[in-house]
Amino acid sequence: MFVTVRSFAKINLGLCIGPLRADGFHELRTIYQTIALHDVIRVEVTRGAGIEIRCEDPRVPKDQSNTCYRIVEPAMAALNAKGRVVIDIDKKLPVQGGLGGGSGNATAALLALERIFKKKLSGAEKLRIAAVVGSDLPLFLLGGTVLGLGRGAEISPLPDLPSVACVIATPEISISTPQAFADWDRLKAPAKRVAERGASQSKSAKLTGSPPSDRMKTCFRRFSALLNALSQNKIRTGKALSGVLVPRGRGRAENPLLDLVRTGIENDFERVVFPKYPELIKVKRVLEDAGAFYASLSGSGSAIYGLFSSRPSAAKAVARLRKVGTPAVATNTLTRQQYWKKIFD
Repeated sequence: MFVTVRSFAKINLGLCIGPLRADGFHELRTIYQTIALHDVIRVEVTRGAGIEIRCEDPRVPKDQSNTCYRIVEPAMAALNAKGRVVIDIDKKLPVQGGLGGGSGNATAALLALERIFKKKLSGAEKLRIAAVVGSDLPLFLLGGTVLGLGRGAEISPLPDLPSVACVIATPEISISTPQAFADWDRLKAPAKRVAERGASQSKSAKLTGSPPSDRMKTCFRRFSALLNALSQNKIRTGKALSGVLVPRGRGRAENPLLDLVRTGIENDFERVVFPKYPELIKVKRVLEDAGAFYASLSGSGSAIYGLFSSRPSAAKAVARLRKVGTPAVATNTLTRQQYWKKIFD
């Protein structure tokens, strides 16, 4: 028996990188947003044993380094199932593009195995399996707009926000997320040494670990204000967000998602990725000049997205990008309801 699943992509609506944790991961604050771009995953279980990954894209690994491969064993154990698992990946999303392609593929495979064996794992069990395999996997078990904390795997669903037009630019650059984190650590090393010297000189300082930076505190306050406003349905009117929302101005869209990303929260990876790949700055500027209400690197890149008030505006932006040689496609963000309606459709 086989099951086919859509494996949707995500973008990051702001990403704040904090100190290194005891487990070797960085503390993160981000808002994930699923979008309609997707790969297609076909999962088949036959007699026998073993795992096979098939994909025509040579950049996609077929061994244990593939997230789909790594999720099969814990998923089969949790389902108390046996068999040979064959996963065929129709890869449309960029590899190492910052859109969560590999993570989404693995989560889709987990959902497909549930269907094949007609067994439903608890939400907690699926989250546990997903988090072990990778930090970005759990968000795809919720879909829509999702708050990510900790190393990114601690997730909470945010209230569904209306879908907006979106343009995804995919420069032909592969960026390693571990390398981007290493570059960030080098960038922040001088400031960290200054902070450590100051702490060591304070007789009253009692440190049990790396304290949150002022940036993380500011980021957390902004997220808290947004969450409070969203929970009270005030994001549309701009109430209760004094000092957080950008003032209403020319061309302001009515969609609250556009307010959400215009709060001063940025993607910290831009500070280390853009200097190494200045061509990405140009891509972001093209999106902004084309009328994007917000443009940003997604994850560690290299994909860059822009949010637009209408599909025609997004289509014009795609034309501009293609004119200067940058691959791009128009799509839209997915609400949680849309996500789950389309995933098996």
